Amino acid sequence: MSVFTTVTAEELAAWLERYPVGTLVSLEGIAAGIENTNYFVTTSQGRFVLTLFEKLKMEELPFYLGLMDHLADRGVPSAKPVRDRSGGFLGTLNGKPAALINFLAGSDLNEPTADHCARVGAVLADTHRAGSSYENKMDNPRGARWWKSVMPEILPFLRPEDAVLLEEEVGFQSLCRFDDLPQGAIHADLFRDNVLWADGDISGVIDFYFACTDRLLYDVAITVNDWCVEPDGTLDHSRTHALLEAYRRIRPFTAIERGAWPVMLRAAALRFWVSRLYDFYLPRPGELTHAKDPHHFRRILSSHIARERELPQLVEPL
Repeated sequence: MSVFTTVTAEELAAWLERYPVGTLVSLEGIAAGIENTNYFVTTSQGRFVLTLFEKLKMEELPFYLGLMDHLADRGVPSAKPVRDRSGGFLGTLNGKPAALINFLAGSDLNEPTADHCARVGAVLADTHRAGSSYENKMDNPRGARWWKSVMPEILPFLRPEDAVLLEEEVGFQSLCRFDDLPQGAIHADLFRDNVLWADGDISGVIDFYFACTDRLLYDVAITVNDWCVEPDGTLDHSRTHALLEAYRRIRPFTAIERGAWPVMLRAAALRFWVSRLYDFYLPRPGELTHAKDPHHFRRILSSHIARERELPQLVEPL
């Protein structure tokens, strides 16, 4: 969501002629995130978000945009892509794949309560349930194969103790398969800044560009690691319980998922530690970029390893 590719008002006005959205009034770069170029776009008929995809390829994007459209049509408050006059979601702008997304009102929050976490757990379960009928598939682009491939590039930058932890955890996760865990379309990045709130409720779920086909429990772990974590990396039990219980009421956990839960929490922490290390030490040039603190997820991973017996469990009610 940084501005890597500049778009002028004249260029955008010409590009928008293919969409039934009226004429351009204004555009404003969004200076947050590290993956894509985003602009707020206001036209004579409404407000939208323009996304230019900096890493994703044209052939990959139908999975993400199709999933967003699929979920929105089934009641999930997903950001919904706008179809052009020919019925497609994708175009090319300044040499990059580009899409126009309906703007969702609301704002994110930094200090969630147990009630907020319960609402997030419910919307995540609704997402998984609605996504179960989505036929397109996409391997996780930031799964174990990616961790292993980028680790040699990252290790030279790390302190010895961090390098040891990274190598040991990647090795540990490579021994854990869990092929019998339920799988489907997942968001894979449902952090606080990707959930919008208005009038005390969730008004939108955004940024599906890490979505993929993977274990549903992995998505739950990613979400818990952001919404329920304390500054020292430990999990707040009341928020964690609220999120898991709200999720379970819509999609109950299986016995295998309950057994795999501690490992999935570690896998989710590892994934974002690795990606933040990579973005921090090997950034791409951009006009407005914000690499996030890698040590945050190092703390979470270390906490999960040290406190495995204290982690909130996926306990079914009697």
